[in-house]
Order: sequence, then structure tokens, then C-alpha cells
Amino acid sequence: MTAVMANGNWDPALSRLLVSLEEARQVLPSSEEEFGFLSGLLQSKELHALVKVHNKIINNGKDEKFHPTVSNSMQIALDVLDVIAPKATSNEDCKNLFILLQKPHIQGLLCAHDAVAQKDYFPRLPEIPLEVDEDEETIKIVQLVKSSEPLSGAQSVEPIVGATIKTDEQTGKIVIARIMHGGAADRSGLIHVGDEVCEVNGINVEGKTPNDVLKILQASEGTITFKLVPADSKSGLRESKVRVRAHFDYTSSTDPYIPCKEAGLDFKKGDILHIVSQDDAYWWQARREGDRNMRAGLIPSRALQERRIIHERTQKEKSGDESKIMTENDDFDREEIATYEEVAKLYPRPGLQRPLVLIGPPGVGRNELKRRLIATDPDKYKTPIPYTSRPPKHGEVNGKDYFFVTREKMEEDIEASKFIEFGEYKGNLYGTSAESVKSLVNAGYVCILNPHYQALKMLRTPQLKPYIIYIKPPTFDVLKETRNAAYARSTFDETNSRGFTDEEFHEILHSSERIEFLYSHLFDEVIVNADLSVAFEQLVRVASKVETEPLWVPASWVQ
Repeated sequence: MTAVMANGNWDPALSRLLVSLEEARQVLPSSEEEFGFLSGLLQSKELHALVKVHNKIINNGKDEKFHPTVSNSMQIALDVLDVIAPKATSNEDCKNLFILLQKPHIQGLLCAHDAVAQKDYFPRLPEIPLEVDEDEETIKIVQLVKSSEPLSGAQSVEPIVGATIKTDEQTGKIVIARIMHGGAADRSGLIHVGDEVCEVNGINVEGKTPNDVLKILQASEGTITFKLVPADSKSGLRESKVRVRAHFDYTSSTDPYIPCKEAGLDFKKGDILHIVSQDDAYWWQARREGDRNMRAGLIPSRALQERRIIHERTQKEKSGDESKIMTENDDFDREEIATYEEVAKLYPRPGLQRPLVLIGPPGVGRNELKRRLIATDPDKYKTPIPYTSRPPKHGEVNGKDYFFVTREKMEEDIEASKFIEFGEYKGNLYGTSAESVKSLVNAGYVCILNPHYQALKMLRTPQLKPYIIYIKPPTFDVLKETRNAAYARSTFDETNSRGFTDEEFHEILHSSERIEFLYSHLFDEVIVNADLSVAFEQLVRVASKVETEPLWVPASWVQ
């Protein structure tokens, strides 16, 4: 213990604790073995090393600061090269060091170190002019480094500082119209929407157009100095946390109405977007989820996109392009126009499985895919027992083959919306109740369903949280070739005694087109059933993903 106390490297707190332990040794109710263990622990080099590391971490930035030892490491490396060059041919260590110090990434690292150590940062902003006429309005002078971010006018665009400008309709002044989230103007915190632009690089912009200002900016190099009259409101940009799934493709370069094409954000149907600002009624600012580019881009707002879709559909109806699909379906809801859906992450919960819903046209192979999936683990995958109003056949068991109920009872439950789907066949009613699905979910099973697509609205609820998989047919040639090669029996024939006809293949494809037109915005996954074994492998992977990975769902499902 004396040796420990004499060593200045030991932590004083642990040393004091050891002294106290020794002083109280006689009165502590402990055995010599217990005391020896505790004494040895307090004297161990490992414990003292851990305490020392702990103290270094918690004191970093408080009591101690890190400082560069040298600021000319690159010059030292060059000097070392001169010294070891003559020995590099005869000494292996000198040779290896000689080669190492000449590697570009090592020299780049040393140069970066010296730049930081010397605080030699580029670009260097010039001194801000301070002379201001006391009779003038309150102004602010802001300097930004020119970058590849957009500042646009009404007609032409030029990547500059991450803002857009316009002419104020009332005053005729050039003002800041929009600040792009994550851009240079936003990061500076010094430029705000509504600020009046008086000068750019010392050039008075009074009476000039946005395009005139852009020409000045185009000719600028390095830094840009703005003289601005502050807007009355100086509220900073508050970044929204809203995430949405896009239900359409968007390409900004082909959009004739976007105020700045270079500021646009392209995306595909199904992409998850982080909406950072909805301040503008027509143009939102967004990033793709997970994108490391901090600058947001412009996308059409929900209201703007809905207007576009309505206009587009109206034009197609007039030309007859979509009238056939729409008039064939009495379930088409003109009020439901898919643009963006707010989403959030749903994390898997043990014992609470999401139902898997297989949607697709009759004859595409959903029944066989469902049968194969259930066969992989019958104790895990279950399908609800249907209800029927017909009497049981010989050998059928109530509650196993069907739930046999009266027609009056089924009609009563149908009227009360207790069935997710129902239909009539040969004078008897058949249906799947919502309660039977819930009971399977509550019992911890993975419920597998392959309902008619019109049942989606009944199924897609916060209570059930289904994962909807669209089973899509391949092209006509592939559909015909694969089904004939597998001797597939027609699902359009009640006896299943023959193969599909060409007309039936066309009906499958036409029905698929109709389903996609009406409900594609509800699909979580699309599996093309060209080859049944390949499609089944995909289905198995999807089932595993739903069970183990956090996935995007409607935001209302996790609130």
C-alpha cells in the first residue's frame, strides 16, 4: 500500500479509499479473504488505468483541451525524407518509411493537420465594410461563399447561395422569396424571407429585375456580399419532422411551373420523403429520407399535385383513355387522389404479428402462394375460417371447415360491417369476418389473407396494420408460356378441368391494370408471379422482413 501511495500516477481518490479501508480493517465485519480481494482490486493497475481514462473523458473540454504539438508536420516529413533517402536502399525500415511518407493520403493527412493547426481556412472572407449613412434604414451586411446551391429569379436560374429572389409586387424591390433548408443562406442564419436586397457586391440593385441580379451573381467569384434591409419578421426556419410516402414520380427538369429547376428534388413512386417545410402553399421543401445532402429541394405540395392529377384525369376522360377503367368500377372514389401519405416507422413487437394480405387478379396464383407459405409452418401461419349460410356437407365440421350460420344472421352482420369481404355463390352467402382476423392476430399467429381487392379499405386499419403484397402477372407472352408449361388449371372454370384460354390471360392482365389504377397507392410490396418458385422465395423473404424489420406505415398507426 505504501508503494501505491508513493506512485504519483495512481488516482488520489482510489488511494484515499485504500487508506480508509486499511484504517477500518479491524472494525469491518469481513474476512481476511474478502479484505484481501478488495485491497487487491483497489491496487490493481487495470482499475487505475480505467479510472484515469474515465477522468480524461469527462474532463475533455472542461479542465483540459487538446492542442496540436506542431503546425509544420508536412515540412518535418520532408526533412525526414531528406535524412533517410541515402539509407533507403540498404535499410529495410528506412525504405518502408521512405515509401510511406510519399503516399498521397499520408501527405494529404499531414497537410490537413497543418491547415487546422495554423487555422488556415479557405476561403478567407474580406473585412465587412462598416461605413453606413446614419440617415439610411437599418441594414445588415451578409457575406456568403458562392456554392453550388440555387438562387433563382422568375425566369432564369443560377446555382448560388440556396435562396430564391423575386420582385415585390407592391414596392418593386428585390426581396428574398424563399430560403432553402440546409443551404448556405439557411446555415448562415443571417438571411430571412422578406429581406430587401439593396446591393450585391457593392452594386446597387434598385430598379433591377431578378434576372439582372442573377447576372451579377453569375459574374461573382469567391464570396458574395449582400446589403439587406431586414424584414419585419425574423423568425428562423423551423424544420418539420413530417415523413411522407410519395405516390407518384416527379422530375423537376420537366416541370414547367417549378420556380427553380435546379432547386427541384426528383423522386420515384414509393420513395420516403422528409418534408422540412410546408410554408409555401404550392412548393414544399423536402429531402429523401436518409439522404446525406442537407440542402432541401422543392417538390409540388399536396394541393398542387391534386389539382394536376384532377386536370390530367379530366383530359384523359375527354379523350377516352381512362374512361373504360373508371366506368367498369363502381368502387372508384373520385375523392381519393393519391399524392403523399404521411408515414412513420412501425417497429416489430413480439407476439403481435401483422397480417399478410395478398392482392391480385383472379388466376394470378395467390391461392397457391398462400398455400405454400402456410405449409412452411402451419403452427405459425393461419388463414381465417370463412362463414357461410349454406348447410354443412357430409363430413364438414363447424368451426373447422366453415362457420355455419343462418342467412339472416349473415345478412345482419354484413349490414353491421362485420365482414371484410362477402359474396354469394349458388344462392348461399360466404364471407370472412373482421373478428376472425383479429382473433388470429391476438393469438400471435401470422394471418394470411387473399381477399378481393375491394376489401382493402376494410382491412387497412390501425387495428390490424396489414402488410399488403400485390401479386402481379407478367406480360402476356410470359404469362401464357409459364402457365401452359406448368399445366395450370383455369380458375375461370369451376371444374378446373382445363387450361387457361388466351381470352382469360387477357382478362387477368386487364383486371391487374384496373387494380393497380385504383389501389396501387396502398401496396407495400409488389411481387411479379412469372415463375412460381421465384415468386414464393420473394414472398418468404417479405414475410421475414415484416416480422423482423421496422417498416414505414401510415402515421396514424403508430400514434
